[in-house]
Amino acid sequence: MELLGYSALFMILGFLGTGHITSSVIEGIFKSKLKIKKIYISPRNRILAKKLSKRFKKITISKNNQHLIDKSSWIFLAITPQVGSKILKQLNFTKNKRIISFISTINSKKLKNYTKNNNITRVIPLPFINRRKGPIIISPADKKIKNFFKHLGKVIETRNEETSKGFWSTSSFMAPFYNLALETSNWLASKGVQQKIAERYVRELFLALSEDSLAKNNLSLKQLVSQSQTPGGTNEYVLKKLKKKKFYKVQQTVLNSIFKKF
Repeated sequence: MELLGYSALFMILGFLGTGHITSSVIEGIFKSKLKIKKIYISPRNRILAKKLSKRFKKITISKNNQHLIDKSSWIFLAITPQVGSKILKQLNFTKNKRIISFISTINSKKLKNYTKNNNITRVIPLPFINRRKGPIIISPADKKIKNFFKHLGKVIETRNEETSKGFWSTSSFMAPFYNLALETSNWLASKGVQQKIAERYVRELFLALSEDSLAKNNLSLKQLVSQSQTPGGTNEYVLKKLKKKKFYKVQQTVLNSIFKKF
């Protein structure tokens, strides 16, 4: 069986960095139909590394970072920008290695300089990749990388790295989204509803809205905004109040400030 240009029998992956995203991607891989011979993970986070190696038989904790690189055909960079800028220069990446970077603020030019390797793709995986859900941004477009990640979520390829900056910025809205849900459920609880019931209602409401927007993908988001209001109704009232308070302008301002970081 051929997979991504490699025989599945020889597909060996290495994850440099053993944190939450690495754990989520690996979990998604083993829930998918991808055929992997072995996965090497770095020993830095020893507790999580041991948990993963016990859970999945094909995982081996590498002796060190260079050992991981030497043994793997595809190397996933799942480390912080601070760690990446420090250790990548110290490692030897041969030209036949394929590098997939999850690092947010180290661009391709810097990565190529650090690794002395031009075979680099930047990818934005989000935590729900462990359930093979959500968008996965790939930059630049690459058929082999797309064929891999399409098993783990909905792949969106960008034409260039400049375009991908907007996706990196938008991906930073996970915590604000949950906080919006939290504040809404807290308000509901303040009106006499039990906290658990309030949170369950808001979760179900937001889930239904998300599913409805996908089910109606023939309509633009602007059209959905319009259709969800009735003249003189409560949705129209709340939307007008939020706009008057410049709620959405603040959102745009924050996104622009994040964008500059990339």
